[in-house]
Amino acid sequence: DTSGDAAAAAPSAPGTLTADEVTDYSAVSIQIGYGLIPMIEDGDQSTLLSRITSIRRDVSKAMGFVIPGVRIRDDLSLPPNTYRIRIGQAIVAEDLVYPDRKLALPGANSTRKLKGIEGKDPSFGMDAVWIQPHQQPEAEADDHIVVEPDSVIATHLSQMLYQHGYNLLGPDDVQALLDNLERTSPTLVDAVVPKLVPLHTLTSVLRHLLADRIPISDMRRILEGMSEMIGRNMSNQDMAEALRPSLAPLLIQQVAPLNAPLPLITLAPELEQLLMRSRQQNPNDPLVLDNNLAQTILSALGKVSEDLAAQGRTAIVVVSAALRRPFAAYLRAHSSDTIVLAINELPDNRPIEVVASLGGNPQVTAQEE
Repeated sequence: DTSGDAAAAAPSAPGTLTADEVTDYSAVSIQIGYGLIPMIEDGDQSTLLSRITSIRRDVSKAMGFVIPGVRIRDDLSLPPNTYRIRIGQAIVAEDLVYPDRKLALPGANSTRKLKGIEGKDPSFGMDAVWIQPHQQPEAEADDHIVVEPDSVIATHLSQMLYQHGYNLLGPDDVQALLDNLERTSPTLVDAVVPKLVPLHTLTSVLRHLLADRIPISDMRRILEGMSEMIGRNMSNQDMAEALRPSLAPLLIQQVAPLNAPLPLITLAPELEQLLMRSRQQNPNDPLVLDNNLAQTILSALGKVSEDLAAQGRTAIVVVSAALRRPFAAYLRAHSSDTIVLAINELPDNRPIEVVASLGGNPQVTAQEE
């Protein structure tokens, strides 16, 4: 039993059952089958723990608050090579790795079918093969990317932290951010929280931003923006949406190099109009789509995202401002971590590249029922 910045827990006496074994209050945890125990036997020196510590540091910097330590514990009820990622009590991911093998992902120029255990990359869903270590030169010569098993788990954890990190932010974390800002902007903090904005309201707004991958590192701008919204009778979600245009550049600079064009996925006008018409009766209602249309959109989006991921690029869907929030919520509800931006959130000084248009080709046909 090891935590992400790691300390082993004292074993309980034989035949006893402790509360810790029944209820795990860890904010982030990974359970592993007995076949994966060798990956953490070296404690702090294990490669897996080193990778997880690095991932936790990187995600904390990207999101703008400190991600809690990650607890790793064995679970003999799991199949030997299975691992399970939890955020709080919720299981958010489960997959398997082979500690004595490596995962080979084919590239655009791969032509050979490698011998091994066929599977998929847990993070991006791409077809892959678990190969023996001695096959690595053969795989790399055929344009395969070869990944160590501990890196597979760490990358999957990273993806889950980005997707579910908003559930980790609580009032204590927000107060720590305010305390840090108060060192340089004491008047701003004193004037806004809690006099104008209660701590629970600020926490809720920040969680809405994080749910869409918007970093909350620029607390000065967030407080200044919220102070201008007082008296407008806006919901917490509305306030988060109003803050986005000034904060979206922080996300864009994380997912696309400064001098590279932004890889954008657009919706064809007829598809966007169809989605907008489905919400005319109540703009606050969630999107409800025909099953065939929904599946076609999600499949096409997944294929484009997978192709971009193979190139080391992150897909960004851009839609109208009115459609951004419901479309992002719809994708999130269907386990897609695709970034969705409104057209007014795109920076003026960045080149763009439209890599796909959903509904504008045979991949997606939007027909109104």
